[in-house]
Parts: sequence; structure tokens; C-alpha cells
Amino acid sequence: MIGAAHTVASMGAILQVGIIGVGNMGGAMAQRLGSLGWSPRVYDIERTKSANLERFGALAPETVAQLAIETIAIIICVVDASQTREVLFGAQGIAPHLRPGQVVLLCPTIAPQDVEDLAVSLCRLGVDVLDVPMSGGPARARDGSMSLMVAGPEAVVQRCTALLDALSSQVFRISERVGDGARTKLVNNLLAGINLVGAAEVLALASRLGLDQSRTLDVITQSSGQSWIGTDRMRRAIAGDLVPRAHMTLLAKDTGLAQDCARSVDFDSPLGAVASRVFAAALQAGLSGLDDAALLQFMAHPPT
Repeated sequence: MIGAAHTVASMGAILQVGIIGVGNMGGAMAQRLGSLGWSPRVYDIERTKSANLERFGALAPETVAQLAIETIAIIICVVDASQTREVLFGAQGIAPHLRPGQVVLLCPTIAPQDVEDLAVSLCRLGVDVLDVPMSGGPARARDGSMSLMVAGPEAVVQRCTALLDALSSQVFRISERVGDGARTKLVNNLLAGINLVGAAEVLALASRLGLDQSRTLDVITQSSGQSWIGTDRMRRAIAGDLVPRAHMTLLAKDTGLAQDCARSVDFDSPLGAVASRVFAAALQAGLSGLDDAALLQFMAHPPT
């Protein structure tokens, strides 16, 4: 346990860090930090996920309150704003156990207004907040090459530099305004959604034209139509591998949030609106439990 004399001044080097929510991305970050000797505390509502990370050097406290007490920086890596509020301020939330000077890093892709509101509530407790959405998938989180979009006060960022650098070789300093990380992530994910819908559409068309999908994707990958997400997801879709690395629900959520942001500033987003509708329709068609690569089969055989 951290004693009263253990303050945030020690954050220039390895610090006591906790991760709440250790699914695909949170678990990969825990493995990354464990491999570097950070011994992160981890907690998940599915306790087996936490326990499974002990072999990678993580510690698994019995309760989320214990994690909050034993750490200085706490990474929240759940799915959405509702889960984030529950982790922080719910009946079993960590807010009563937080101390002035601790830092909460918000990693979920949520609405900028939700980020701002959570930051205000935490700041009333003397707790600092960084808005740190991530991109790149579990493999890149595990090897430290994912992207982090960091927004928040410069002094807080400086205290967490060692942690951020341990997590990622691609740390983008966005601004000092909490919420701008979320805005940047939603802009990125809207383009990812547009690109993925486009890739699925053209490969479905290629098949209808009698073309070999794999060979067509080879051409696209080396030509002007290439996008990283299109190549990554369509390779898996062609192989019939729809085990979820990124559930269909995630880009459905994110493209919807991005459209909300566009409307909030009176911006017309025609391609984004189409992509958002396609993801929503895919969920309606029962594909929510699959990887978003399943868009290929959805575009090839849309419901009538």
C-alpha cells in the first residue's frame, strides 16, 4: 500500500498504476506494462481476466477499492460512458477511495461532453484527469506501438510521461483541453468506419462481378484504394475468421458518437452518416457479436 509520504512526485519513473477493465485493450496494456516490470494492478468485473494476467507480471487485488488505494495512476479501459461512470461513481465505484494528486486516465471512446463532465467531478475530489483514447488494436497495445491521443493539463502530462511512453511509441499530444482527445478519436474512428464500409462494399461488388476477392484485395492493398482497416478486416473476412478482435458494436457506437459531434457544430457529414447507418443496420441484422470484418458478408447479402 502507498503510504502518505508516497506522492505524485515519484511519477517521473515507474509508478504504481492500476488498470480497470482488462478486456482486449486493457489486458494488452497490462501485458505491456508487466513485460517492462511495472507490475500493474488490474481489475475486471470478470475476475478470471484479472487472474489470467498475473502470469504476465500483473497483480490482481481482490477489490476495485483496493486497486484505487494502492495506485497513483488509474487507467479506465471499459467500453462506454455508462460503464466509466459506474466504475468511478457507481455503488461500488472508486471515487470514495481516491486521493488528491492521483491521476485518472480515461481511455474509452466516449462523447467529449462525457469526458468533460467526468473530469469536472473528479477535479472536485482533487484528482487529475487525462483524456487518453487509444487506437491500434490489442497486438499494437501489447507491443507498445498503439497510438495514444493525449489531452489535458501539461503539468499532469509531464507527471505521467514515463507511463505514457511505456504504453506507446506513438503518443500524440493533442491539447490541454480535456475532451479534445475524445474529439480526435471520434474523427479518426469515423474515417475508419467510412473506410471499412467502403472496403466491404467494393469487395462484395468484386465477388458479384465474378472476381476473386483475395486477388482483388491484393491489388487494392498495393494501389490507391488501400486503407489499413480495409486490408486488415477484409483479409480476415475472406478467410472466414470473424472471431471478434473489435466487435461490430464498437464502430457502430463510435460512428454514432461522431455524428452527434458533427451535429453539435452544425457540420454536415454525408459519408459518416451513411457509414453510421450501415453499422446500425448490421447490428439490427444480428451481427453485434462478431468482428466488424463481418461487414463483408453483410454487404454481400444485405437483409431484404
